Amino acid sequence: MTKAAIDLGNVGLWTGILDGMPSSEANELCAEAGELGFKTIWIPEAVGRDPFVTAMRVLENTTDVTIATGIANIYARDAMTMANAQRSIEEAHPGRFLLGLGVSHLHLVEWVRKHDYSKPLTYMRAYLEAMHKARFMAVGPSDLPEIVLAALGPKMLELAASETAGAHPYFVPPEHTQMARNVMGPDALLYPEQMVVIESDPDAARAIARQHMKTYAALPNYVNNLVRLGYEAEDVENLTDSVVDAVVVWGSIDAIAKRVQEHFDAGADHVCVQVLTEEPHQVPEGWRRLAPALID
Repeated sequence: MTKAAIDLGNVGLWTGILDGMPSSEANELCAEAGELGFKTIWIPEAVGRDPFVTAMRVLENTTDVTIATGIANIYARDAMTMANAQRSIEEAHPGRFLLGLGVSHLHLVEWVRKHDYSKPLTYMRAYLEAMHKARFMAVGPSDLPEIVLAALGPKMLELAASETAGAHPYFVPPEHTQMARNVMGPDALLYPEQMVVIESDPDAARAIARQHMKTYAALPNYVNNLVRLGYEAEDVENLTDSVVDAVVVWGSIDAIAKRVQEHFDAGADHVCVQVLTEEPHQVPEGWRRLAPALID
């Protein structure tokens, strides 16, 4: 497999909790994650803080943390703005920022941002080409640093492998990682996200999982992806036990470590773990409990 230009470490953290606290507290929390041994923190973009601003603030206030976007929405800014924001962060903090790009979802693109979502794959292909052609008249890298795509289906995975460093699939079980590796070949980088619940009671664990999964189970991109893997659409939409257990690993620390290893066995280069809890303030304790088992 291709050696990544940016060293993410084997296991990172994916989290959406930073927007729910003052930036100063987010910086402190990210610093603690780095001290625990998690080299990379993945952050989303929806309708909260700008991820580039968050990335710069965290990078300026930490020394051993890498920030990755999971993902930056290509409909939120034009290709030149995206490319040059990436270059600007790379110039300031070399090797500590990974740009993950994605087409997001119809409701966020058309309803919230008022853009046309009719051909997301075509738009992504043209967007990447425009990024590489973007003028940049400032101190910084002339070539674009490493990019990965939020890719689920075969066509977007193929684009990720041919035009970027690789893929960052979200809301996926290990069998998707195997499929993605088969589609992209041995050289593309593969960085799946894995949701986890540290709770051994089945009813309690699945309740927490469903609390977080319900938003995604209503989105066609994720439903269609799981259907391609053999799950029934009705089971995905209703979040049956089989679907919950496929997407979210729950139970002991050892059970979670085993699921993460399944992604590596299926071809992942890095796995970003998202701790799910009843309340956001409980998430960091999950990081503390997981670190000894997941960090080499």
